[in-house]
Amino acid sequence: MAKRQRRTAYLFLSPAIVYFGLFFFWPIVEEFRLSFTRGFRKLRPVGVQNYVDILHDPAVRHSFLITLVYAAVVLLLSTIVGLLLALILNQNFRGRTVARTMILTPYMTSIAIVGLMWRNILDPTTGVLNTVLTGLGLPGQHWLTTAPLATLIGITVWQEAGYIMLLFLAGLQGLDQQVYEAARIDGASVWRRFWTITLPLLAPTTLFVVLVGMIGTLQQFGLPYLVTGGGPGDATSLYVYQVYRETFSSGELGYASAMSFCFLVVILALSLLQIRAGKKKEAL
Repeated sequence: MAKRQRRTAYLFLSPAIVYFGLFFFWPIVEEFRLSFTRGFRKLRPVGVQNYVDILHDPAVRHSFLITLVYAAVVLLLSTIVGLLLALILNQNFRGRTVARTMILTPYMTSIAIVGLMWRNILDPTTGVLNTVLTGLGLPGQHWLTTAPLATLIGITVWQEAGYIMLLFLAGLQGLDQQVYEAARIDGASVWRRFWTITLPLLAPTTLFVVLVGMIGTLQQFGLPYLVTGGGPGDATSLYVYQVYRETFSSGELGYASAMSFCFLVVILALSLLQIRAGKKKEAL
């Protein structure tokens, strides 16, 4: 009976196993193999030279550093904004369902639509935003050239805050209200209850938000591709966009594969560090 149950379980699991094997594990293995080659169509083996070149490539260092800055700022701002929105929309008031839907809409919208929409809005000559500023008697701004990375960060926070709000909202609704009632009886203020009850109890949700948000922002490609094109210069050439340029502009598939595999290792290391730090905090 036990063997039959195991066979049945593996039978139902087999589609998922085949899917992950073909579209997740096999591409990683193939990428690792390609990382020891150079070229695009005619690949030639170069050993570990790609990895050595990555360490000395200023373009790779630049894209990696601005990606870390972008991810850190986006994660911080979107977490703060999402938590504030969740705290507000967790209250009982008329129209909160409509408000939740409106705030979540940018996240549910296709990245292609978001990117093209903001590119048109921020256009220095025909953009809606500069038209409004001009109508108010204010000078128009070159949003995509004077502060492109800050603009990209703002768009990302606008899109991601709704999803983070939803996660925190789920965490808030799962908290025991009797703890808050006891704190109110003891005379604890709203600020005191937030710092001593809400934030500690939301630690698992916060860890999940930070982990998922970090992985997502580090892999951002759509917005720099659609909104800024990696420019001006290389100001918004995030790491994944730089991999894309190495593959399709420079024609260096092997070099791009080595960059991708290095980035995979970095993301895994950061994820493990965050999980370990989260477990230590929960133990305390």
